[in-house]
Amino acid sequence: RIGGRTGWYYADGLWRIRGFVDKLFGGVGLRRGRTHEDELHPGDALDFWRVLYADKEEGRLLLFAEMKLPGEAWLEFVTEGDTLHQRATFRPKGLNGRLYWYSVYPFHGIVFGGMLRKLCSASEQDVDR
Repeated sequence: RIGGRTGWYYADGLWRIRGFVDKLFGGVGLRRGRTHEDELHPGDALDFWRVLYADKEEGRLLLFAEMKLPGEAWLEFVTEGDTLHQRATFRPKGLNGRLYWYSVYPFHGIVFGGMLRKLCSASEQDVDR
């Protein structure tokens, strides 16, 4: 599980700040939570993300950012055997998009790296049960 009441596994405070900033600029913020508590389906809301693709058997989840951004962003998770891959993609729009990306890029390494470690740790705990 990710998002909604569960949170984002790492730096939840930063995710909440990002949601607050999104609302300030007229975005959806984090108020939407999850469409379904236990499942993800294409088209579902997941905080300020939209589920584009979700397939447990294939081990792939693709999210599209609906937050206010100077560009478009995707967050993808793919499992291959016992390996979890995470990819954050941003397509900037103009100079503001590039300035935004380079200003938040250092934080992404910390936030997404921490999230990946925590997700892997939680997954190992689930397997051990």
